[in-house]
Amino acid sequence: MKYAELGNTGIQVSKICIGAMSFGKASQKFLQWTLNQNETEDMIAHAWELGINFIDTANFYGGGTSEEYTGKALKNLGIPRDKVILASKVYFNEGKLSRAAILREIDGTLLRLGTDYLDLYQIHRFDYDTPIEETMEALDSLVKSGKVRALGASAMYGYQFHNMQVCAEQNGWTKFSTMQNHYNLLYREDERELIPICKQYNVSLIPYSPLAGGHLTRIEWESGSKRSNTDSYLKIKYDGAKENNMEIINRVNGLAKKYDVSMAHIALAWHWKKGVISPIIGATKIYHLDGAVKALDIELSDSDVIYLEELYRAHEVILTKVEN
Repeated sequence: MKYAELGNTGIQVSKICIGAMSFGKASQKFLQWTLNQNETEDMIAHAWELGINFIDTANFYGGGTSEEYTGKALKNLGIPRDKVILASKVYFNEGKLSRAAILREIDGTLLRLGTDYLDLYQIHRFDYDTPIEETMEALDSLVKSGKVRALGASAMYGYQFHNMQVCAEQNGWTKFSTMQNHYNLLYREDERELIPICKQYNVSLIPYSPLAGGHLTRIEWESGSKRSNTDSYLKIKYDGAKENNMEIINRVNGLAKKYDVSMAHIALAWHWKKGVISPIIGATKIYHLDGAVKALDIELSDSDVIYLEELYRAHEVILTKVEN
């Protein structure tokens, strides 16, 4: 396994992150394909054997059961707390990013995870209803109290992220060290503004959906899986640009044949070539993790990147809200 630092935090994470949205009780409204407690434990155990030390969850995944399953798995497996990097999020809750909500939700997250501190606390979306000063001061107080080691953000417009960083700078508060954005070969809109801003502040990219919900792992658009058939959010993200997406998928397939590896290997290798620190893998099968680790050995050339990217056309910006 390879490791890298999150921003300027000193926190070393594996260059693969486990996406715990795949863990927790299934929901008919949002996720119908998640793993139960035993399956979650098996997945985390295997990830630990592979050297993966980074787990990302959120307070609303599975109505909080993702955090519960993750915390219980770590305890049952006897994984030392100081050896694993735990990340969670706040926003999809009452009060969104108000001070009261943040102070309430961090305690719930810590309780469910069975820990007294979080390595990385992320705002899940931008809150239009709360002044950014209130949000940033509340987040800073969590760092000062020792409940949180570092802060991160997710899925927002570049100007919003920039304004929040400036707010923290001007007031001497803790700035964001990570950005968990929607980024893959089929969706690259953040390259216009958000990613350059992240580079300006040495903010580490830990994108979600690095494999575009499985679209970058096969040449067929539909997989027939339960997720493919039931995940409406997946369809919102990619179906609108299906024609262009299929052109890119065929390029990924062509390069996979050239290197005699899987399409997933190529799609992940592209992330590391682009400077991503740790793409979040929403694995539901053990072999998903094995494949991700093998992809670390692939080094794409500059010409490979041009080949993969040159057909991309501008997409509609997608910051869709999701409900549990």
